[in-house]
Amino acid sequence: MFKHMIRNTAMAMLVATAAVGPASWADGKLLNAAGGTAIYPLLSQWASQYQGEKDIAVNYQAIGSGGGIQQIQNKTVDFANSDKPLTPAELAKQGLAQFPAVIIGITPVVNIPGIKAGQMLLDGPVLADIYLGKITKWNDARVVQLNPGLPLPDMAITTVHRSDGSGTTFNFTNYLAKVSPEWKSKVGSDTSVSWPNGVGGKGNAGVASFVNQIRGSIGYVEYAYTIQTNMAYTRMINRDGKTLSPNLATFQAASANADFTHVADFYLILTDQPGAKSWPITAATYILMRKDYSKAQNEAVVDFCRWFLTKGQGQAQKLDYVPLPPKTVRQIETYWKKNLGI
Repeated sequence: MFKHMIRNTAMAMLVATAAVGPASWADGKLLNAAGGTAIYPLLSQWASQYQGEKDIAVNYQAIGSGGGIQQIQNKTVDFANSDKPLTPAELAKQGLAQFPAVIIGITPVVNIPGIKAGQMLLDGPVLADIYLGKITKWNDARVVQLNPGLPLPDMAITTVHRSDGSGTTFNFTNYLAKVSPEWKSKVGSDTSVSWPNGVGGKGNAGVASFVNQIRGSIGYVEYAYTIQTNMAYTRMINRDGKTLSPNLATFQAASANADFTHVADFYLILTDQPGAKSWPITAATYILMRKDYSKAQNEAVVDFCRWFLTKGQGQAQKLDYVPLPPKTVRQIETYWKKNLGI
């Protein structure tokens, strides 16, 4: 089923490109939304279940976080999703509210003959230098040193990145900027950056597709895409020097540092968190709403969000996402009352 969803992601990107707009809520049966591809496998399942229970459809365009942010700013959707949180100042300027939906993990994936999932080990500086183009072969001495005994070929490395505005890219490049001063100064971190080299794919599905097609390639995708399509993910050495595999336990360990109590508008970056079991490229993915929409329109969005934050969390775990703890859900409900009057 997941592979079917991956194939249909491109179709999802094309749905309602002439955006029906928030006025579509007038018939009481449709919510239009757009944003990140990382949440798409889960959100599509939530939407299907929600429609079955409530007879309300959620039309989600998986166009990337950058596109989602633009559409909610332009008032062409009822809500948006972004893996990059907006700062409180940005939210105030645009008249937006934001809150987390689920925790995601981002993992490097490779296509190297003879290398299976979990066999390769990377650390942050080596990963950054691969994407900077300083490490160009898989049998480079620094890669070999991390992987003694692994049959690494004398094969050129092709880096794969996102071609669209992407919250996954924001978190990936945010991590690289934290572990590599050269990356921070030369490339930086955002939903779109000027990549030193490589090829670009649209959405998580596009990156996964290119990595699967190109021998010697490396990319980065949300964990659910990695597991459900049997990609060769890498292990990572984290901030505390521990070797970890990507999984729900290591994402949860990183997200345990997510104390939303002391930040405005849930603004937190979860990359490179401390802790022996913390996966280094972990993130929250966010829902964006407009404060100036009608109460009825925002109530419809909140009803859907309340449903997936309570009834949809089991589905999140099944698809390899980390649910939000009940404490955070209660904080979100308080936030709705304060910022949306709902």
